Amino acid sequence: MAEQKYDCFDGCTAAAYVAYALSDCSVIFPITPSTVIGELADQWAAELRKNVFDQVVSVTEMQSEAGAAGALHGCLSTGALTSTFTASQGLLLMIPNMYKIAGERLPAVFHVTARAVAGQALSIFGDHSDVMATRQTGWVLLNSATVQEVHDLGIVAHLGAINARLPFLHFFDGFRTSHEIQKIKILDYDTIKTLVNFDNIKKFRATALNPEHPQMRGTSQGPDIFFQLVESANVVYNGIPAIVQEAMDQVGKVTGRQYHLFDYVGHPDAKAVVVVMGAAASTVEEVCAHLNAGGEKLGVIKVRLYRPWNAEAFLKALPKSAKSICVLDRTKEAGSFGEPLYLDVAATLQDAGQARKVIGGRFGLGSRDFTGASAKAVFDNLLASKPKNHFTVGINDDVSFASIPIHEDLDSVSKGTVQALLWGLGSDGTVGANKEAIKLIGTNTDLFCQGYFEYDAKKSGGLTRSHLRFGPTKIDATYLVEHADYIACHHPGYVGFYQLLKAAKQGGTFVLNTAWTTLEDLEVHLSDDIKRDLATKKMKFYVIDAWKIAKETKIGNFINMIMQTVFFKLLNVIDVDHAIELLKKSVKKMYAKKGDEVINKNIAAIDGALAGLIEIPVPAEWKNKEYPKLHQISGAPPFVNEVMIPCGHYQGDDLPISTLLRNCEGGIMPTATARYEKRGLAVLVPEWNGDKCVQCNQCSLVCAHAVIRPFLLTPEESTKGPTEKFITKPGRGKEFEGLNFRIQVSPLDCTGCAVCADTCPAKALTMVPLHTQDDEAKNWEYAISLPVRDDVIETTLEKPNIKASQFHQPLLEFSGACGGCGETPYVKLITQLFGDRMIIANATGCSSIWGGSAPWCPYAVNSKGHGPAWANSLFEDNAEYGFGMLISSIQRRKRIIDVANKVVSSADTPQAVKEAAQDWITNAESTEKSRSTGDALKKALEGHEAETPILADLFEGRDLFTKKSQWIIGGDGWAYDIGFGGLDHVLACDENLNVIVLDTEVYSNTGGQRSKATPRGASAKFATSGKKTTKKNLGLIFMGYGYIYVAQVALGANSTQTLRAIQEAEAFPGPSIIIAYAPCLNHGIKGGLVNMIQEEKLAVKYGYWTLFRYNPLLVKEGKNPFQLDSAAPTGDLKEFIYREVRFDSLTRSYREEAERLHALLVTDKAADYKRYKNFVDNGF
Repeated sequence: MAEQKYDCFDGCTAAAYVAYALSDCSVIFPITPSTVIGELADQWAAELRKNVFDQVVSVTEMQSEAGAAGALHGCLSTGALTSTFTASQGLLLMIPNMYKIAGERLPAVFHVTARAVAGQALSIFGDHSDVMATRQTGWVLLNSATVQEVHDLGIVAHLGAINARLPFLHFFDGFRTSHEIQKIKILDYDTIKTLVNFDNIKKFRATALNPEHPQMRGTSQGPDIFFQLVESANVVYNGIPAIVQEAMDQVGKVTGRQYHLFDYVGHPDAKAVVVVMGAAASTVEEVCAHLNAGGEKLGVIKVRLYRPWNAEAFLKALPKSAKSICVLDRTKEAGSFGEPLYLDVAATLQDAGQARKVIGGRFGLGSRDFTGASAKAVFDNLLASKPKNHFTVGINDDVSFASIPIHEDLDSVSKGTVQALLWGLGSDGTVGANKEAIKLIGTNTDLFCQGYFEYDAKKSGGLTRSHLRFGPTKIDATYLVEHADYIACHHPGYVGFYQLLKAAKQGGTFVLNTAWTTLEDLEVHLSDDIKRDLATKKMKFYVIDAWKIAKETKIGNFINMIMQTVFFKLLNVIDVDHAIELLKKSVKKMYAKKGDEVINKNIAAIDGALAGLIEIPVPAEWKNKEYPKLHQISGAPPFVNEVMIPCGHYQGDDLPISTLLRNCEGGIMPTATARYEKRGLAVLVPEWNGDKCVQCNQCSLVCAHAVIRPFLLTPEESTKGPTEKFITKPGRGKEFEGLNFRIQVSPLDCTGCAVCADTCPAKALTMVPLHTQDDEAKNWEYAISLPVRDDVIETTLEKPNIKASQFHQPLLEFSGACGGCGETPYVKLITQLFGDRMIIANATGCSSIWGGSAPWCPYAVNSKGHGPAWANSLFEDNAEYGFGMLISSIQRRKRIIDVANKVVSSADTPQAVKEAAQDWITNAESTEKSRSTGDALKKALEGHEAETPILADLFEGRDLFTKKSQWIIGGDGWAYDIGFGGLDHVLACDENLNVIVLDTEVYSNTGGQRSKATPRGASAKFATSGKKTTKKNLGLIFMGYGYIYVAQVALGANSTQTLRAIQEAEAFPGPSIIIAYAPCLNHGIKGGLVNMIQEEKLAVKYGYWTLFRYNPLLVKEGKNPFQLDSAAPTGDLKEFIYREVRFDSLTRSYREEAERLHALLVTDKAADYKRYKNFVDNGF
């Protein structure tokens, strides 16, 4: 057995470690949750790490998964061992090439973080539906159930591919395994190298495409030979099981961990056996051992090699004593008799003539947690006298009644294992610190460790839950912590909102980050459920005001190191002094790219943490408190009370199918629901000073979440405010005579980003503690009940008016975007102008997550119930999806116009209806007039709609009277890369639609990977040593058509130009595209996103971003269609880029390369402006 070392890896790292060792090339594209594998491969290549072939791996990012598969196919065809990493729709995009690669017998390896395929909704979470879609491609499918297995069987996959000359798809559960951190044993590359059959590599390379020994591949074949050649592969596939087992034996010999095609664990004379594949196998194994210790005779078969299916090996693994078999599938195959693994097992037993009872069940779709109690329920059902077949477990199916009951809570975790659950806030550093804690404990003690992390659908500012386990023996619990020794809540806003102590053990410890540091404060503010749990479970209770310490040490809201110090102190799994010493060392490593100042501030925060920790005695009378019922919102739609509120309080798992079927069948959900959420997560919120306010409405314009708005009120309305703080001021300007003005904040919806306060020219906004703003929550409810006065002053095409635009109701509000998001202000502004007639096709990405994460919808409606109709299809097809919406709308409206013409020509039509119909027909293609004449036609039809069939037909189509505004929204990853081909074609079709590209210059939703929008010299994931090439000029490409309206904007640099461009684009009678600069968290702006607007302003000032508009209509007027809206750049561009970590960090990690690339970037940007200026001076 070879020497091995322990390390703390997650599944992605384990896969990357192996793939890098055994690949010549990796061709990649980001998709959650596999992206990390490609990031690591790129990072290691940048660090010049060598593989087992003593070469730095060639790592190349493509524009899509389809592109990656094509490039991978090409690499293999010319003799390079090549791998890629993908999941879900990404894997499906590779399927056409997968057939080719298998057919040509090429040794590719895919490492797949198995993930749900988007159907009725997108889910980034894990199940096996993507892998099951590849079953007939001819690829070898090999499964790993744990992080250790990802390392071990990942090696088997590469060895098998080399030895069998067939492609392998090595898969493991997305998130549950890919992102679970475990302490595992790893082989060094020298040992891995000894396992490689270099003769087989030589044979593979000898058949590569090469003009010195030419060949032809990919021919077109006729019926005479095609069938025979397909069948000729049988002998190859028949030999695969032996080749895979041989590779398993090789790995087993050097690691001491022996694997088989099917591994059986359990009682040798088991009477009942569960067959399962993936992470759940560990849970079933753990529960099986627990039940067998109590006298049962049970077993588990863990499937390793799924394709090709080897019946002989399966029957060999199955105990002869087993009379009942349950097969668990982590997928659903709609319309099938049963799921794939179940059918394979049933067919195997039938073919062998074995009359054993076989049932099947589904579990874990979309990462639904499969707990020890779930596993016991599976065994209970299997042992029942009449077990349910085709069942589900883990949900309540009260419609088709397929689910089996879970009768009891079960704690089957190994004795001596310490479990912790930490409730954090996205972007507060909690998750990162917990990952570091696992590694510190795992590498500095003999303890085994495990970490798993949950995230809600919000961007930064969302809920995170860290599930940590430490123990003296291997940890097999692949499910969430249900019996915690230690629970910490890092945000007091969660108190009373979530059931924080539901998972607490008797005698456990609870730590709360809060400003309520006395028992008297806690009596007032602590929720009754926490009080009761603390008392009845006899828990120890501590509080700490981490934000106070963070403020004193000037680390902002990043309380992670403070809370981590407390964690080490109270959990006591490692000497606290030693832990603090290690923690400080880790800080230097974690924040190296951010500089010494950040490092020293975090070390100071660690030093101040323990002094701020206060133990609170738990009063005995707290045990008499009652658990509060989940609140209901009076007057809210049923969907809100029945679905949204339970999900919002982390109780969505308990919802039965009937509730969801009643409220959101097919995944279709109502809009305008985010307004009911009221998260109250901001530490500080803006407070308005009317005496200082100049009534410019800039604060409203820049707010990423529409939580601060201007209102115009009559004197009477001004006096009816609900609190004394409801103060108004006379409106400024002659248009506002007789009206009062007020800026109103919704404190419970605010994220506390402070962009509004930073932007306010009069400094009329001050950031104050949230708890001081109770009155403002009441004032908000009153303010939004008032009439929207958006007609007092207008913003027109001829005279864009920012102030006027902000009196329009935003129909995008309270989204899940990051505080200070650079994307949402643009979309919000568009909804203010056109939202009541917008149809939106939204590419998958940040904007689809903050805009469309169930069950909250931030797209709102006006007083008539009208608002944006929003939908998301996929990442790659958004332009085509939106185009389809448009041509459908055009076709349907054409028919209604035809019907209206028949109404006009009919002798049976009342004269008033005829006149109204004719007026509408005349103006049907006019945006505003189609609405006014359409409304008049609706009124004229009332009372006559049933008189004739054509009148009824016209009345039925009345929701099409107003001409719709078609918008296609997406980020740069979509527009510049994966969706560019579709975008180019759709815009070239010359139809009247509008596109806005929210340009963050990286794949922001998947964590900041480079796109073709990434500028030269920026450090991004997949570009660790800086992007080498210049940014793609999307605007220039589309201006080349000559008939597309193109604008490039930056709200903070010139808000009027942005507004003008949006209005011109929508009014343009053809295709339009707006490219909007959107600062992002991934840029690492120094000072944070509070500087979002300032960053946009400086980007234009220094020439990093250029403002322009290209309007083809001006050609008809004999004018230059190109209008440059930026002044000549001033200052040194490097002063601007070094405000951002993405540029500045490169100067520390790759100094010489940074100097070279940044000098070229300066040249790039100067050339861009020179080109645009030339368009002005000499014509386009």
